[in-house]
Amino acid sequence: MIAEFGSFALTLALAFAIAQLGLSAAARIRRSTVLAAAGEGAALGSFAGVAIAFACLIHAFVTSDFSVANVAANSHTEKPMLYKVAGAWGSHEGSMLLWCLMLTGYGAAAATLGRGLPNGLKALMVAVQGALGTVFLAYTVFASNPLNRLPIGQVPVEGRSLNPLLQDPALAIHPPFLYAGYVGMSVVFSLAVAALIEGRVDAAWARWVRPWALAAWSLLTVGITLGAFWAYYELGWGGWWFWDPVENASFMPWLIATALLHSAIVTEKRGALAGWSLFLALGAFTFSMLGAFLVRSGVLTSVHAFAVDPKRGVLLLIILALTAGCGFALFAWRAPRLAQGGLFAPVSRESALVLNNILLAAATATVLLGTLYPLIREAMTGEAISVGPPYFDLTFAPLMAALAIILPAGPLLAWKRGDLQGVGQRLWLAALVALGCGLLTFALVSPRKALGAAGIAIGAWLIAGAAAELIERTRVFRVPARDSWRRLTGLPRGAWGMTLAHLGLGVFVLGACVELGWKAESAETLPVGGALNVGGYHLVLEGVGPVDGPNYDAERGVIRATRDGKPVCTGEPERRFYPAGGQTTSEVAICYRGASHLYMVLGERREAPGGPPVWLVRAYWNPWATLIFLGPVIMGLGGLTSLSDRRMRLGVARRREQPA
Repeated sequence: MIAEFGSFALTLALAFAIAQLGLSAAARIRRSTVLAAAGEGAALGSFAGVAIAFACLIHAFVTSDFSVANVAANSHTEKPMLYKVAGAWGSHEGSMLLWCLMLTGYGAAAATLGRGLPNGLKALMVAVQGALGTVFLAYTVFASNPLNRLPIGQVPVEGRSLNPLLQDPALAIHPPFLYAGYVGMSVVFSLAVAALIEGRVDAAWARWVRPWALAAWSLLTVGITLGAFWAYYELGWGGWWFWDPVENASFMPWLIATALLHSAIVTEKRGALAGWSLFLALGAFTFSMLGAFLVRSGVLTSVHAFAVDPKRGVLLLIILALTAGCGFALFAWRAPRLAQGGLFAPVSRESALVLNNILLAAATATVLLGTLYPLIREAMTGEAISVGPPYFDLTFAPLMAALAIILPAGPLLAWKRGDLQGVGQRLWLAALVALGCGLLTFALVSPRKALGAAGIAIGAWLIAGAAAELIERTRVFRVPARDSWRRLTGLPRGAWGMTLAHLGLGVFVLGACVELGWKAESAETLPVGGALNVGGYHLVLEGVGPVDGPNYDAERGVIRATRDGKPVCTGEPERRFYPAGGQTTSEVAICYRGASHLYMVLGERREAPGGPPVWLVRAYWNPWATLIFLGPVIMGLGGLTSLSDRRMRLGVARRREQPA
């Protein structure tokens, strides 16, 4: 009965979304505050309906109600409770319901919090959000309902369980963060469409867009990092980013949102780049929808993908084409009529931000090409090809290196007309630190790793540049210490957030370049007592024994690591077998050595003819790998810090309504 109640609530949410669209559109046409309030109430009702349906789905998973088709296909009575709950969004149907929960939740938040918006613009925004809710809820209700029941005679006694690779704490929380970032771009999209219909984009509009974009960007940063960390320690391949098409599907919206955050600053401060900011606002959610299509259509084969269902993939493609097509068609019609912003010199903060946007847009285009080209090639010729890391190393990496080089200079340039010589005087020490780090690495550590040394120099440049920016704001060494402290504590949170974000990027670049340049790996087939060497460490397989897990059977190895004859750590990697799904996975062991990782994987057992059994053991030395994941966390923290700034939360005074 609870599943039927959830289905009814989901259908009711669809009705509320339709009402939200109609009432809010009518409120804009008739300029009626009563209809606008009714539309906002419908947005809250739609969110409540989806929340009830989602709670009913979780209840079905927790109670192992195998009469619900989605539960029977993705759960098992022996699964730990955490993964029973996470199973609610571990399938195509459940993940779409989570998408709708986030979408209607953002719509309700926008309707409730958008008090500073002009009545007409807010009504249009709520209407567009209602239109998005309508199409995605209609898809979920009619084509992807996670609460559908099986026929009475087909209800199984036991479920088939969730993919074992997805039974992991990091992946249990990864989708909610990722979707909160993905779907958060819908509010930015709705604000862009509303502004295009109104025909007015100004500094106030940019001020309203920035908090929503910043919140979505911060959550998406955390979500992508969780996904990368899960892949790093769960898949057992020793790396942290494989340029998997599904990984790229989440990375492209992040790149566009990063460009939007910088472009909106120019629109807010100088009234320039209004059309470009609108284009990015439309593009951010379009790439989010593209990711939803790629993951769920079956066109990609990946452990991250949710379904192989071309029919439902076609429906998602229609939704993508309809939504994005209407938005960009409106942009093509309205954008040429938008007012142009102020002029600025080639050397100015505006120019630095424009160059920043050009590089980010070009980087997004390279990732998009590398992701879609194999699909287009296979559709046209039937030939299956793959685009791997070498392509991205040659196209994406140089663009990001150029972006990193100009990044510290941007915040130190003045608006409208900057002083390049003055910026050089402020950054000379940062440049000296970066150059010294690069040269010392090249000369003392490894002259053959020139690219790695250059990457270290860029990472040091970003970190030192963030420090130089903070010193410039507080005027340390130029004013008394008491005044410097007063300036430091009085800095707005937005300034702290920007500094943290740039610092986090530098930490990530530093970790990635050291890990890629100096990682070591080794693989040997070892009996008990066998040994291998990696990265200066001596690893001995001391034993392998059986382990009974809550819903799996495993072989657990004991690997003792020493360095120069001294014990360092003991790792216990496992090879697990899940009887419910008949699948085998590897659980790696990671010894943390400061910021570096000693990474161990136990492979399959092999019977040696006339001798003891042996196991394939792989080991990796990943120097400074912790920084790879710490950097994005600092970036996300910087975004949330900026979001807590009063100027972000309170916005600006209500602007005058434009005459009809």
